[in-house]
Amino acid sequence: MLYNRIMDLAAPIEEVKGIGPKTAELLHKAGFFMLRDLVYHLPRDYENFQQAQNIADLRPGKVTVKAKIEEITTRRMRRGLSLTEATLRDKTGAIKAIWFNQPYRAKQFKSGEDYYFSGMMQLSYGRYQLQNPSATQAEDYDAPTSDKVQPIYPARGSIKSPDFKKFISSLRNMIALTPDLIPTYPGRADALLDVHFPESVEQAKKGREYLAVEELFSLLLAARLNREENQKLRTAPIKADLDVFKKFVAELPFKLTNAQRRATWEILQDMNGDIPMNRLLQGDVGSGKTLVAALSAFAAANAGFQTALMAPTEVLATQHAESLSKLFGDKLRIALLTGSTKRKPELKKHIKAGEVDLIIGTHALITDDTEFKNLGLAIIDEQHRFGVAQRQKLLAKAHTMPHLLSMTATPIPRSLQLTIFGDLTVSILDELPAGRQPITTKIVSPVSTKQMWEAIEKELAEKHQAYYICKKIDDKGESELKSVKAEVQKIAHQFPNYNVAYLHGKMKPAEKDEIMTLFAKGEIDILVSTTVVEVGVNVPNATVMVIADADRYGLSQLHQLRGRVGRGSAASYCYLINSNTDAPTRRLREIERSQDGFYLAEVDLKLRGPGEIYGSLQHGAMDLRIASITDTKLVHKADQLVKEFVKKGYDMLEYKELSASVRKYQRLTTLN
Repeated sequence: MLYNRIMDLAAPIEEVKGIGPKTAELLHKAGFFMLRDLVYHLPRDYENFQQAQNIADLRPGKVTVKAKIEEITTRRMRRGLSLTEATLRDKTGAIKAIWFNQPYRAKQFKSGEDYYFSGMMQLSYGRYQLQNPSATQAEDYDAPTSDKVQPIYPARGSIKSPDFKKFISSLRNMIALTPDLIPTYPGRADALLDVHFPESVEQAKKGREYLAVEELFSLLLAARLNREENQKLRTAPIKADLDVFKKFVAELPFKLTNAQRRATWEILQDMNGDIPMNRLLQGDVGSGKTLVAALSAFAAANAGFQTALMAPTEVLATQHAESLSKLFGDKLRIALLTGSTKRKPELKKHIKAGEVDLIIGTHALITDDTEFKNLGLAIIDEQHRFGVAQRQKLLAKAHTMPHLLSMTATPIPRSLQLTIFGDLTVSILDELPAGRQPITTKIVSPVSTKQMWEAIEKELAEKHQAYYICKKIDDKGESELKSVKAEVQKIAHQFPNYNVAYLHGKMKPAEKDEIMTLFAKGEIDILVSTTVVEVGVNVPNATVMVIADADRYGLSQLHQLRGRVGRGSAASYCYLINSNTDAPTRRLREIERSQDGFYLAEVDLKLRGPGEIYGSLQHGAMDLRIASITDTKLVHKADQLVKEFVKKGYDMLEYKELSASVRKYQRLTTLN
């Protein structure tokens, strides 16, 4: 099967030379079944023997030398660990190399033979040495025809890098026959050869970029096809009574921002059509997303439709219900449905009978016995907290596909809008309502906290409240990071005249809700918590946010946490305590100087990537093995290829491998 004119990537790995039944079983356990799995198992790094230096010319950093072993010893250390030390020598000098827990190194080397050693040259115990360098016999790579740039593959289970190198080397001739995945983007075989058998590191980088564009193409095409499929769906239009709507908005005790007006109008226009709306409302912390969503529900109610608003926590759902009930009075029939709601059966009868306009709740909204009479609009708050299946279950509550409005307080960079959220239309709230004050943000050294505590004391004396955020729950001694249970005792001792409480994710839901309710009522002065408060209640009286070990967080999360304060009319403060006395990281400097969530999101994406920011729902499930959606240049290239592919009218059914790749991504975001 392998030796046709075109390589069959779907062929089983058992057809590779050197893979017998036992090895195949190990590969299967590691997730390798087809040739595609092997061919797309790309090197994590390269050893570049072409750039071998003389020992006398070495400088700190990643280095490669060609040298002989002059002397080597292994000794046991504490806890059963071992340290192997060797002296490497070439014609210009000598340098020490050390290996931790690799005692086999002492028997690996032949006397008088040259080896290539690649590793980090670092200062340790007052001298420079190579730390855990790889070692390869030089004679294997000194022939004129040999490849001196050698791939290092990630190990999987019991299959190590040299094993993968051997398997893929046996496929070299066949890789050259790999067919293109994208008909308008030739060069796949060359790219795979460049990655696995490069003549230079630059050539390997070029090959990887091609494969990254190929991967992004599948993701972007899936998003486009989802949009097209969504356009084929039909629903009941929600035609807003604009006279009633405008009258209500005019009577509000505050003015909408221009961004709120624009987003509301975009939503009303979407709902007015018979194609289901699939819109993402994104806005910075405190930009007024909930009000826009509520106005959308008001328009739906006046047109005879029900709205379901699903929030990630009971506390947040309760807050929404209370604030919106005050806002609308008797103009909108609002109900709260959560796990602790009393007389649920009676409430669900009212919902089923259509006697409630806006139902605000948690996962209780998607239980099997929750039925709606005429659900026309589904709103999901903090949409990244819910999985695709949960979203689809809410949509299935309607008799016909309802309009969908998702909300997020995490500003989404442009490249993510094209990829992760490519099937959505987006409304952006980029203005803060009048009266919102900027939050003074300061970086604090862990040894210089006196002024910070004095400032907090002053805020507490003025009847304001404070948050204190910790990375850990318990202090079990495995790290020096601050923990909730340790810090709450210290802070209670620091402020004996104030009520200090703690909160963390392992507490029972009822306990968490009780603590947050007491804090919202002002009965707790200082709340020591993990990041569980990142999406929480609105406490206008809280004016201080302290984040311990702040350099261990990403920018987006720091910005979200900071947004818990500054919600009232009083000046607010955020203190970022470094985990050590080193200079503050770039992340801390950026958030100290900027309160623009969209700018910070772009910086965070470049610094950390999407997985850290948006969680496993978008990034892990996407399974991007090669591409980084932080690379806007490659995203743009893939987007242009998608437009060209669609414009030329290619039939996806003719391209089975591409179809399978696209379908994988389509399943993650489709409305159906």
